[in-house]
Amino acid sequence: MERDDDAAPVEMLASLFDARGWQYDFVGDDEITVEVQGAWASYQLRGIWRREDHVLQLLCLPDIRIPEDKRPPMFEALALVNEQMWLGHFDVWSNGMVLLYRHALMLGDEGLLSIAQAQTVVEAAIDECDRFYPVFQFILWGDKTPAEALASALVDAAGEA
Repeated sequence: MERDDDAAPVEMLASLFDARGWQYDFVGDDEITVEVQGAWASYQLRGIWRREDHVLQLLCLPDIRIPEDKRPPMFEALALVNEQMWLGHFDVWSNGMVLLYRHALMLGDEGLLSIAQAQTVVEAAIDECDRFYPVFQFILWGDKTPAEALASALVDAAGEA
């Protein structure tokens, strides 16, 4: 891969979103947002470039808010889910109790992102949200325990392949 194939992170994400026909918005010079359709729901993807740290943070929000009575089992589920992941992790924003997937890429001193890196990080975010979305829904709407929800979601996902 040649240097000409790399670009500033937010611009590279915009190019990827353009190529996929996704309507995106720049939130500022260092942030881009797009809504994409996953297997279970629409997700908001946000790419945030931290220029001073040379880090691109990608957030994927599946529009799940955690009501107070479901917080303990959801936090337990997050711990179980995060054990299953190699890249990124699920987290909760304390402001609004919003569930999100978060992954950060350290891009080095030049701060350039390749199209392959952009595709990989975006696909991973969507795939992980799709993979674990049922776990959270089983807890919120099916009154399953975190262990039951994880077992059910992984069995269901295996059965759909």
